[in-house]
Amino acid sequence: MAVYTDVAADELADFLKTYDIGELLSYKGIAEGVENSNFLLHTTKGAYILTLYEKRVAVDDLPYFLGLMAHLAERGVSCPQPARNRDGAVYSSLSGRPAAIINFLEGMWPRKPNVMHCAGVGEALARMHLAGRDFPLVRKNPLSVSGWKSLFAQAADRADTVQAGLSALLSTELGHLERSWPTHLPEGVIHADLFPDNVFFLGDKLSGLIDFPFSCNDILAYDVAICLNAWCFEADHSLNVTKARAFFNAYGRARPLSDAELQALPLLARGAAIRFLLTRLVDWLNVPPGALVKPKDPLEYVRKLRFHQNVASVRDYGIGGAAA
Repeated sequence: MAVYTDVAADELADFLKTYDIGELLSYKGIAEGVENSNFLLHTTKGAYILTLYEKRVAVDDLPYFLGLMAHLAERGVSCPQPARNRDGAVYSSLSGRPAAIINFLEGMWPRKPNVMHCAGVGEALARMHLAGRDFPLVRKNPLSVSGWKSLFAQAADRADTVQAGLSALLSTELGHLERSWPTHLPEGVIHADLFPDNVFFLGDKLSGLIDFPFSCNDILAYDVAICLNAWCFEADHSLNVTKARAFFNAYGRARPLSDAELQALPLLARGAAIRFLLTRLVDWLNVPPGALVKPKDPLEYVRKLRFHQNVASVRDYGIGGAAA
């Protein structure tokens, strides 16, 4: 979450008149994250999140994102629900951007995830994958292998200003992933961005998943690899095997990973590292003037990529035997 587009109070008040969620009492921008403009609203009927979709989100994809949240909630996955305006639409336009309002989800995201948090997100991710099996809409992942190449093209000529040799590292790794990326693994709905700031907890109990603008149809185990990178590494970028084991065990109890998925996991983790390295790198090099946003460090994912490049087997992730 972040703020790229500011919204005037009178404009927002007029916008809310098209909804039945009460009158505006207060609002403030949410500075965390790097993708869309987000505001916490307080109205006479409660608290809500307003999102203005920016950058990588296409208007035509909004029915997928917003419909998926309703679909998952109907199947027991806790996630925010979009509010419909008086015309019955779940999104419209504000300040020249597509905009949606969703209900406020209680909880806080964990600044320092512990083993219980990792187990909780493992179970929730598996249940989300299962709940998404009969979701009727399909959205191709724009940030898979072909999308990584276009991101690299945007950053290649300046990558070495962030770290010497980074452009060559990325070029070599992208070539390897393009040649080796699996095509035979189970696919379905994935969140594709389930970082700690997109998962809320009340204490150690998971209260819900948020922020679905990257959700799409792709390899389910790739979503697992994204979470491994996001949840199971420490501040010094070393893998915490205890956290990883808790994450995989909890996921596997709800949806066991196949032998083929496990064998592909190191490669999928490399792809997940490249995906976030590249988007962070592009954001790092292109922060809009005056944006209320702090770009995330792309070099964190250089170190994670190098870790996965040296993995000998899934046992290095704390997985024993042929099943998680």
